[in-house]
Amino acid sequence: MLKKTPATTTSRQAVLDRLTGKHVVGPGLPTVAFDQTVQFDDPVAKFIEVLSTVGGQAHVIDDVEQIGQILGEIPVYANAKRVVSLVPEAIAGSLDVATIDDPHALASVDWTIARGEFAVAENGAIWVEGATMPHRVLLFIAQYLAIVVSRSQMVHNLHQGYARIGTPKSPFGVFVSGPSKTADIEQSLVLGAHGCRALQVFLTP
Repeated sequence: MLKKTPATTTSRQAVLDRLTGKHVVGPGLPTVAFDQTVQFDDPVAKFIEVLSTVGGQAHVIDDVEQIGQILGEIPVYANAKRVVSLVPEAIAGSLDVATIDDPHALASVDWTIARGEFAVAENGAIWVEGATMPHRVLLFIAQYLAIVVSRSQMVHNLHQGYARIGTPKSPFGVFVSGPSKTADIEQSLVLGAHGCRALQVFLTP
């Protein structure tokens, strides 16, 4: 009976070491001609239009006090038990996330009210900076999501959006445009499969 020879990783490690030690200079990023990118006569109107086509709803408001009034007319908000507000000047939440260390404790959150840095007219997305999120899961675990963003911080397209982000302030940040949806199973559209079931966006001055 032949004796099995133990496998050796010496050759493989030598290859990996050579790859690790080799400095490869990649091609630089392309220069974007911003004057040739898509521009809109009314970017706010375009944002509202695009957000509507993907299932979200936008509200143009003049004062943050209107947020509570509008949300109060939505039954699933009026009946909500656990609301996390990261925009306390607009909405007083019923759950203090500062006292929560384990994100699993947020599994039953009904609403998250988050703050957006800027919005993109081209695709109806809002950039949410991770530094504003005590737990990043709040954007995805809540049944319903509302984002407050200034309409003065509207950009026309994603080229401008990424230029605006530059080097992110924190390791986490995300473009949000909702609600979550999938049609993988029998081509049947399901909302809220991987995130919020509905998205409300409040466009402040």
